[in-house]
Amino acid sequence: MPKMKTHRGSAKRFKKTGTGKLVRFHAYTSHNFSSKTKKQKRKLRKDTLVSAGDLKRIRHMI
Repeated sequence: MPKMKTHRGSAKRFKKTGTGKLVRFHAYTSHNFSSKTKKQKRKLRKDTLVSAGDLKRIRHMI
């Protein structure tokens, strides 16, 4: 059986940490900032971990 190919779109969006967890960036960060609060914009800057429900599916793609 041939090797599975990496899903390139996923590989660009998710990074693996040293402990094997997956990191993602927030959505809603490209425009319409006037309607968002300072707190909202500040929190969107930081990356976050992928939720447990999506972890298996995304790990399979990478």
